[in-house]
Amino acid sequence: MSAKTCRHDSTATPPPVPGATAGTTTPRLFSTLARSPVAKSPVRTIARRALMLGISLFAVAHAHGARAQSAAGVTPATSAHPHRVPPARSGAANSGVRPRRAMQSPGAAPGAAPEAVSVVGSGSTRQMQSVSSRDLQFMVPGMTPLKAVGNLPGIQFSTSDPLGIDLWSQSFYMHGFTSDQLGFTVDGIPLGGQGYESYNGVPVSRAISNENIGRTDVSQGAGSLDTPSTSNLGGTVRFYGNDPADRMGGTVSQTFGSYSAFRTFARFDSGTLNPSGTKFYVSYDRKDEKKWLGGDSQFQQMVNAKIVQPIGERTTFKTYFDWSQEAAASYIDNSLEEIRTVGYGIDYYYPNYGAALNAANGIYLPQYQGLSDPKDAAYYRGIETSSYYVGGMSLDSQLTDDLESKTTFYGVGKRYDAWWTSPYVASPSGAPLSAQDQAMSTRRLGFQTDLTYHFRNHTFNGGFWYENMVYNPAMEYYNEPNSADATPYDEVAHRGTPFLTHWAYGFNTNTYVFHLQDTYRVLPHLTLHAGFRTMVVDAGNRVLYNDPAYTGTTNPPSGSLDATAAALPQFSGNWRFAAHNEFYFDISKNMQAYPQSGFGTASPWGAATTQDFRTLQKTLAPETDWVYEIGYRLNTPMVKGLINLYHVDFSNRQQSISVGPLAEARSLFENVGSVAMNGVDASVTLTPVRHLSIYNSISYNSSKFENNLTSGGVFYHLKGKQEPNYAKLMYKNSINYLVSGFNLHFDTLYMGKRYLSYVNDTRVPSYWLENLGVSYEFRNAGVAKTLKVDFSINNVTDERYITNMGSGGNPLSGDYNTLQVGAPRSFYGTVSAHF
Repeated sequence: MSAKTCRHDSTATPPPVPGATAGTTTPRLFSTLARSPVAKSPVRTIARRALMLGISLFAVAHAHGARAQSAAGVTPATSAHPHRVPPARSGAANSGVRPRRAMQSPGAAPGAAPEAVSVVGSGSTRQMQSVSSRDLQFMVPGMTPLKAVGNLPGIQFSTSDPLGIDLWSQSFYMHGFTSDQLGFTVDGIPLGGQGYESYNGVPVSRAISNENIGRTDVSQGAGSLDTPSTSNLGGTVRFYGNDPADRMGGTVSQTFGSYSAFRTFARFDSGTLNPSGTKFYVSYDRKDEKKWLGGDSQFQQMVNAKIVQPIGERTTFKTYFDWSQEAAASYIDNSLEEIRTVGYGIDYYYPNYGAALNAANGIYLPQYQGLSDPKDAAYYRGIETSSYYVGGMSLDSQLTDDLESKTTFYGVGKRYDAWWTSPYVASPSGAPLSAQDQAMSTRRLGFQTDLTYHFRNHTFNGGFWYENMVYNPAMEYYNEPNSADATPYDEVAHRGTPFLTHWAYGFNTNTYVFHLQDTYRVLPHLTLHAGFRTMVVDAGNRVLYNDPAYTGTTNPPSGSLDATAAALPQFSGNWRFAAHNEFYFDISKNMQAYPQSGFGTASPWGAATTQDFRTLQKTLAPETDWVYEIGYRLNTPMVKGLINLYHVDFSNRQQSISVGPLAEARSLFENVGSVAMNGVDASVTLTPVRHLSIYNSISYNSSKFENNLTSGGVFYHLKGKQEPNYAKLMYKNSINYLVSGFNLHFDTLYMGKRYLSYVNDTRVPSYWLENLGVSYEFRNAGVAKTLKVDFSINNVTDERYITNMGSGGNPLSGDYNTLQVGAPRSFYGTVSAHF
C-alpha cells in the first residue's frame, strides 16, 4: 500500500498495536477496544454497582441539603443577585459556627480545596498555571486558544494554518505528551483528544469561541483527580467559559488579513432579566481564509449560547450549547527528500484536476520527476468537513455550610469526514483515482457528580463520572470523472453514494471513574493532598461491513477489551516557607484507556485472526506512567518565577510508527517498551517599571527509550534514543507594554531540533519565530463603551521552517511524508466594539 494511502488511511489516531514486547518480534497491533453489547465481563457488574452507588450518593446528599436549607428557613431570594451569600457576621470565625461558604466563582475548578491559581500557580500543590482572557487578546482573533496555552513553558504548539482552522496541520505537546494523551475540558464537559480525527474528541476551537473563554487552567505535570478524562497520562487543560454579563450589552469584532482572511464575531448579553437573576448570552463566530499555499480555502462557523439561573441563595443552574461546522482544506505532508528536492512549495494539485489525472496515470509535473515516488508527492485535494454539537447542564449547590455539590450532565455529537483524492483506487468511470472518505460519527452522553465536605483543616472531595460512547468509523470511496474538463466530486456538498466500502465498524464504550481525595492544611503554611481514582473502561465492537479483498479475511475478529485500574494514586504538597516563596511536589500514577480507531487495519483490533485477538486480550496492558515533579515558585509584584523539575517512567509505551519503504509506508501503533523522561521548566515575569512586563521561559526535555525493538523481522536500536517530534530545548520570550489604552507586544519562540525517526537518523532543524502586535482602545466612542483597533504581524522575519511533524506517524528509520511547513509572514487587522 502506498505511503499516502496508508498515511491517510491510518490517520492521527492510528490503531493501537500494543501487543508486542520491546526487544522481540512485534505482532500486529490493534485499534482499540470496546465491549461488545452481547459480551459479558466481570467488571461490568462492578461498574454498574459503582454507577448506582454514585447516583445514590448524589441523591442522598441533595436530599440532606434540601432538609438543611428548609430547616434554616432559606427561601427564594428577591434581590437582583439572589445567588450571593450574605457576609458572615462579625466574630463568626471564633464563634464555633462556620460562616456560609460563598459559591465558587464562574469557572472555578471543582474539587478539593479550590486552588488559588495565578500565572505561576501560587498555592497549588502541583505545577499549575493560568492563561487569562487578556492573554487570548494578544493572538490573532479566532486563532485556536491552544496557541495561547503554547506560550507556557514545556508546551509545544505547532500549526501550518495562520488561523488554526486546519486540524491536520496542528500538533500540541505538553512535556512530551501528545494532545491525545492529555485531558481537556470546557466548563466541566470532557472534550476528549484534540488530535486530527480523534475518535472521542471535540477540538476546543470547535467547542467555544476565544471571546467566550474566561480562564484556562493548565497542569503540566499531572492533572486533578476530578478531571473527566481517560487519556491523561500527562497533564490537563481546563477551559472555563465566562458567564453572561449582568447588564445588557454586546460585542462585535471584525478581522481582515493576509490570504483573504475574514473573521466576524458577534455576541449579545441579555443582562439580568428578572428578580431571580436569569441571564444569557448567544454568540456567532465565522471565519474564512484562503490557504497561503495552493488554491483551496478554509471555512468555519460556530454558535455558542449559555444560560445562568440562580435557584435560591445557594444553588446555580447553568446550561451551555455549542454548534460548529467546518470545511477546511488541509496542507499536504512533505518528506525531507521532497523539501530538499522541490522546496517549500509542494501542495495539492487543486484546482488543477487535469494535473492530478495525469499524475495518477504516471505523467508528473517536472518538479516531481526526480523524486523516489512522484505519484505519492501530491494528491488532487485533501479537505476536512465536520459538524459538532456540545451541550451541558450543571447544578452547583451549597448544600450546607460544610457540604457542596456539583453535577454536570452533557452530550456530545459529531460527524467527521476526512477526504483525500486517492490515486491508488480507480473509479467506475475509468478514472485512475477516486474520492476517499474516512468517515466517522461519534455520540457521547455522560454525567459527573462531585461532593466536597469541609471538616476542620480537611477538605474531602469525592465524585463519580460515567459516560457512554457510540463510535462508528468507515472507509468509503466515491466516483471521480475520467476527464480533465469534468467537475470532480464535491466533498463539501457530499451527495453521492459510495461505489466501494472497505470496512465499517461499530464501537460501544462505557466509562466508569470514581475519585476520592483529601486536602489537609497541616500548618498555616503547609498543605498536603492525597487521593486516588478508580477507572473502568468497558468497550466492545462489531464489524458492520467487511471487504475481504482489502482486509484479507472473510471474518475479521471482533470482541471486547477492558482497561481497568483499581487505584491510581496521587500525593502532593505545598510549603510556603517565606513570604512570596513556596515549594511544591507531586507524585501520581496515570493510565490511558486504549484509543479506538480502525483506520488502516484489517479488523477493529488490527489482529488478523480471532486467535490472535484472543492472545492480545490476555497479554495486552494499557499504557501507564508514574509522574514525579518538584518545584519552586516566587510571586511578588515585580517578579513572578517558576522552576519545575519532572521525571516520568512509562510502561507499555505505545508509539505511532511508519514501517516499510517510503513509498509503501504504513502507520501502526507498537509497544516500544519503557521510556524514561526527565525535564525542567523555568519561567520568570519581570515588571521593572509600571506598564512594562517581560516574560522569559526555557524548557529542556530528555525522553529516552529504554528498550530496543524488533519489528517486521528487523532489529532497531532504540535504547537511549530521544523520542521524535518533541523539541529537546525551547525558549520563549514576550515583551508587553500597556498604558492608557495603548498596547505593544512582541513574542519570540526558539524551537530546538526535533527527530523524525525513532532511531534518530533523521531530524528537522531548529528555528526562531517572532510575532508583533499593537493595539489601541478608545473609551466612550459614540454608542460603544470601548472601541479597539488591533494590528499584528505573524512570522515577522518571514522564516522558512518546518512546523508540524508526525501527523501520519513516524518511521523507525529514515524519511517519511509527515512534515508540514510553516506559514510565511502574514498581516492581520481587527476592529472590535463593546456595547
